Amino acid sequence: MRPPAVLFAAVTLAFGSGFADPQRKSTPAPVLSYKIQRVYPHDPTAFTQGLEYADGFLYEGTGLNGRSSIRKVKLETGAVVQNRDVPPQYFGEGITIWQSNLIELTWTSEVALVYDRRNFDLRRRFSYVGEGWGLTHDKVHLIMSDGTSRLRVLDPATFVEIRRVSVTDDGVPVRNLNELEFVKGEILANVWLTDRIARIDPGSGRVTGWIALGGLLSAADHVPQDAVLNGIAYDERGDRLFVTGKLWPKLFEIKITEGR
Repeated sequence: MRPPAVLFAAVTLAFGSGFADPQRKSTPAPVLSYKIQRVYPHDPTAFTQGLEYADGFLYEGTGLNGRSSIRKVKLETGAVVQNRDVPPQYFGEGITIWQSNLIELTWTSEVALVYDRRNFDLRRRFSYVGEGWGLTHDKVHLIMSDGTSRLRVLDPATFVEIRRVSVTDDGVPVRNLNELEFVKGEILANVWLTDRIARIDPGSGRVTGWIALGGLLSAADHVPQDAVLNGIAYDERGDRLFVTGKLWPKLFEIKITEGR
């Protein structure tokens, strides 16, 4: 979730630095694969930090200081039909739509910006401590990632933290949790600097599976080194799952399948 200048800081942190007990039988979460259903155009200048699907459109939050924005995007063409630039002091991060609001995190400013989802007018701000990375919600609470192995559960009306959930795979913390999406009772989370999405039980924090998305973007699609997988959106009515990445020229509708 960091900018390009510090992109290559300790890739191994993504999956933690602990080790499972050698006396205990290891049962890591299964690895699943994917099948591409459809491919859509995506703005290759969008440093994607948050992605949502609602009202028949994609809503996207982009990052980098001086380039951050929130957007309403036509899925089929990738055309931006509504845009609001974020003030340059903020590095835009994850977004989620809650009722009539679109809520956006910022990376290190410790501020969440709350917009009217219809016209993108700024309604108010919330404060939090630490970094903001990804944001989603269940039917009751907001769920936020901060780059660690713990997810914060927040009151959507006040942004007050209610509890934290530690995310582990076979007892080992899963660090660098990034962009989030709540899908069919579980949390999907990009893990920064990897091509994997974790499927997380929201109650226990246990990773129940991994979606391996290696090879999704072909070598012919030339992208910068910092253009990593990031962006998950779910169309609940159509049961469609979308993924993309930072500065990717394409957005993919995928179906989760058994491992290859």
